[in-house]
Amino acid sequence: MSTVHEPRAFPFGEPDGLRLPPLFATLREEEPMVRVRMPYGGDAWLVLRYDDVKTVLADPRFSRAATVDADVPRMMPVLSQDTSILSMDPPHHTRLRKLVAKAFTARRTEILRPRTEQIATDLLDAVEAQGPPVDLVQSFALPLPITVICELLGVPQADRADFRRWSDGVLATTSLTAQEMEAAMNSLLTYMAGLVAERRRAPTGDVLGTLVRARDEDDRLTEDELVDFGVTLLIAGHETTANQIGNFVAALFRSPPHLAALRADPGLVPAAVEEMLRLVPLGSGGGFVRIALEDVELKAGLVRRGEAVMADILNANRDGRVFADPEVLDFHRENNPHLMFGHGVHHCVGAQLARMELQVAITALLRRFPSLELDVPADEVEFSTGKLVRGPVALPVRW
Repeated sequence: MSTVHEPRAFPFGEPDGLRLPPLFATLREEEPMVRVRMPYGGDAWLVLRYDDVKTVLADPRFSRAATVDADVPRMMPVLSQDTSILSMDPPHHTRLRKLVAKAFTARRTEILRPRTEQIATDLLDAVEAQGPPVDLVQSFALPLPITVICELLGVPQADRADFRRWSDGVLATTSLTAQEMEAAMNSLLTYMAGLVAERRRAPTGDVLGTLVRARDEDDRLTEDELVDFGVTLLIAGHETTANQIGNFVAALFRSPPHLAALRADPGLVPAAVEEMLRLVPLGSGGGFVRIALEDVELKAGLVRRGEAVMADILNANRDGRVFADPEVLDFHRENNPHLMFGHGVHHCVGAQLARMELQVAITALLRRFPSLELDVPADEVEFSTGKLVRGPVALPVRW
């Protein structure tokens, strides 16, 4: 059972480059269900071990819908929105997920692979033509997933600077004020509503066009759900993958033996992507808050009805009870059931797309530039702060 201590202020600090604050490892062994005081809304439980994290993510007794429009413990000043799929429980969550699930299957993703490879080739052509030094974030890591999701949804790529700026605002935690964050979300919603109106004037076969038809012909979602769903797919479709491409490249530069292994055997890339998904942090720990609908006994302790709990995926992926040598980056790891894409009904619908994009990005980059190296010392690479997801601000490289 967990022992109740004075709540610890959360988050425990920004990761140091690609390393999580060491307090996480200590708590995972000594206090795997720790009481934390969130920046907004009060106290919550933070669970750190793999089995408990899976339970919180998948057990219907832990609700995302109960956080909607409620002053619950959270990382951001704004409240959860009632039309976001991220804040829904079944059956409403199931209804919306089914509308796009077919577009993100493994089979559909493989169909998109050749086009993604062509996008990567075109971007690297421009990088090579520019000549070193080049910032890989702005020239490759960011535009690759943006182009893919724009084509999939049917969003004009010419608008990417605007929606990139707005999505940065939506994902801020401390880098912007609540008013600025709300303004960014309103701008995105207005923008998406305009795209929806265009689909009504000129129907299309892309994902957004499919959602519009589901609204207008089948009444399978409300207008607000339609617009919010489009925004969610747009943000999730590029922010996480863009940051992870940068994180993975930075991680490889920091570990020359692993970089050399991939250069020698490109067939290792899929396993390497899974291992870096497990170990390389995309955020600072924590995650979406859920509310217990009844008392639930976890292995680490009791969560009472009405209490808030966060399932810490980053630390679950370092649980030595599941992963041998959990802090070691091992591209030959045989058992790697990491939780980076979540678990249960909220498992990331775009997981297969993200995997494919990461595989394509790493493979293309190493093939085109076998002598690629950082143009600055590795410890001088600056990472973004004050956001739910993080990655290098810039990755200057030469070859």
